[in-house]
Amino acid sequence: MGLVIVDQWIKHAIVASLALGATHSVIPNVLSLTYLRNDGAAWSMLAGQQWFFYIISIAALAVLIWFFVRFRHNWHYEVGIAFMIAGTIGNFIDRLMNGFVVDMFQLDFISFPIFNFADSCLTVGVICLMLAMLFDDQSEAKTHA
Repeated sequence: MGLVIVDQWIKHAIVASLALGATHSVIPNVLSLTYLRNDGAAWSMLAGQQWFFYIISIAALAVLIWFFVRFRHNWHYEVGIAFMIAGTIGNFIDRLMNGFVVDMFQLDFISFPIFNFADSCLTVGVICLMLAMLFDDQSEAKTHA
């Protein structure tokens, strides 16, 4: 829940302090804050298809919650799934309340879509799950060797 609160707080602060489309450099040539409204996914894919994102978000949350309960005794999986749930809820709240997702983090040193804290939570969650699966595979291989 804390990650969702942080996500919503950051988005509120950006909307309150930056004009739509405005950019503020935080670390020159590395990171800027740019207020964008994204009604699609990364690179504005499926822009305007909010009904699709509602369905995908609800389905993803159902699956993630099922996995969270299923792996409740394995903190390696719990951490990753919790980050993914938080990211999904954070962007889902935006879509329900605004009809778009507030994005703000711009990496100035590469060409990459502007993203938000919820997107970062999703990415961290996927990385955590990948590491958990990798370590599970390695420990299982050692057990059978």
